[in-house]
Order: sequence, then C-alpha cells, then structure tokens
Amino acid sequence: MDTTIVRPSGFTSAASAMDVPRPHVAKQKRKRRIIVIAASILGLILVTFLLSRLKPAVPSVDRSTVWIDTVKRGPMVRQVRGLGTLVPVDIRWIAANTEGRVEKIVVWPGTPVQTDTVILELTSPELEQTAGDAESKAKAAEAELTTLRATLQRELLDQESITARVHSEYEQAKMERQTNDQLAKNGLVSDLVYKTSKVKEAELANRDEIENKRLAFSRDSIEPQIASKQAAVDQAKEFAKLKVDQVNQLHVKAGMEGVLQQLPVQIGQRVKPGDNLARVADPTKLKAQVKIRFDRHAERHRGRSRHSRRSRGGAGNRDGGCRH
Repeated sequence: MDTTIVRPSGFTSAASAMDVPRPHVAKQKRKRRIIVIAASILGLILVTFLLSRLKPAVPSVDRSTVWIDTVKRGPMVRQVRGLGTLVPVDIRWIAANTEGRVEKIVVWPGTPVQTDTVILELTSPELEQTAGDAESKAKAAEAELTTLRATLQRELLDQESITARVHSEYEQAKMERQTNDQLAKNGLVSDLVYKTSKVKEAELANRDEIENKRLAFSRDSIEPQIASKQAAVDQAKEFAKLKVDQVNQLHVKAGMEGVLQQLPVQIGQRVKPGDNLARVADPTKLKAQVKIRFDRHAERHRGRSRHSRRSRGGAGNRDGGCRH
C-alpha cells in the first residue's frame, strides 16, 4: 500500500532535520520570572504590614475560672483590714497675729478649755507704744474736727451779719435815691446831691450781690470741709482700733471648746506673725485613720480586669455581657 506525504510549499528535507532557534522565547521567560519574584516580594511586604496593624487577640481563660453575668451600675464595696487610730475631726491651730515674746503660759496641754480661755500671754512693748500713739492721734483728730465745725459756724454767722448790713445800707440808698428823684423834678435838690445818691445806690447794689454770693459759698463749703476732716478722723480711729485689737490678741485664747493638745512654745521665746502657738481639738468628734498596705500585684490585676471589661463591653454600653 503506497503512502503519499504532502509537505508545505518551500519545505525542504534538509531544513526539517534540525531545530529553528527562537531567542524571543528566552526573553519572555526571564521577564515572567522577574515579574513573579517582584509580585512575591510585594505580597510579602503587604502581608507583613497588615499583620503589624492587627491588634493583639483577647486572652482566653478557662470557662470554669470565670463568672459570666450582666454588668449593672451600682456601688462596689471592697473590704480591707488595717491598723489605725482615732483622731479628732475639729482641730484648730492657733497662730500668732503679731510679733511678741512669750511672757506667761496659763494653760498646759491636756487641760480642757473654753472659747474664751486664755492659753498664754505675749508681750510687745513696741506694739503697745504704737497703739497708745494711734489712740492719741485719733483723739486729736476728733478735737480738730470739733474745732473746724465751730470755726465754720462762726464764719457763716459773720458772713450772714455782713450780708444783712450791706443789704440794709443798699435799701437806705435806694430810698434816698427815690426821694431825690421827686425833689429833682421840683428843683428842690442840686444835681450833685442827686447824682451822688444814684452812685451810692449802684455801689451798694453791687456790694449786696457780692455778699449774697459769699454767703451762699460759705454755706456750700461747710459740708465738704467737714466730710474731708471726718474721713481723716475715721481713718485714725480704724488704725487705733487695729492696734488695740493687736494688743488684745497678745492674750492668746483657745477660740473653741475642747482640749489643749500641743503647746510648741516656751516662756521667753520670740514669735513672729504666723507661728503656731497652740493646738486645740474637740475630743467628742473623732474619725478613724487607717493605714492600708498597698498591694501592687493586686492593683495590676485589677487594672487588667478593667481593661478587659472595657474591651469586651464597649465604651458606649452601660449594661451588657462581659467575661471576667
């Protein structure tokens, strides 16, 4: 049986005996390999970045060690034990209001005291001298005020007298001029006398107006002068009162009912304003001061528990399930 082989046009047997070289295929393979390697590196970087952004997973615990319940708002009581003491609620430190020297101690610590009980006495010759001078100046200012009132009243009376006399003279001159008017019409008075009466009336009218203004000014100026002097008197009195109060405060009083606890001064000691002189307390009102040992390990445990509750329950939920 004969077999016929049909070859394409231009095909030779010598060419079919060997492979044809294809250099573009090798280039495509190298490009494909480079693209695959670059894509792998880029994917690895992307996966690493996404893993770094993930938050740590919530730690898991054994179901038998937790208590599942609903969170509710309410008081949380924690009972602890510790050593403590009873201390007074009302405690008053008595401080020095002025500089002085401790002259005498009247009451010693442990003695019950009342509000006006004198605890100790201070002395300050400089303060006592200043208080005496201030009182003298206050009294002198009051005397000057009294003298000023009398002087202003007398000046007012003098001005009223002068004003009344000038007004009377003006009225007389006015009547005289009116009489001379009638006489001058009938030719019974000389021109000199008539003109003199008119000049005298005008002069006295001017003086009468001036004296009335002086009288009004005298009346209006009395009150401001007295008010100015009264302010100086009040200031002198306040200063004297301040110094007298400071002298009285040299007798240090308890200021409250209780027991004198401390007296950190001695006879002859020099004190300055602000120094503590005594401490008084009320023994009928007490409170407990308890010293609790701080457990750092338990505090860290409570901190992790609070963080776990916030993470599971959510910031906006007051009531909800949580695991603790």
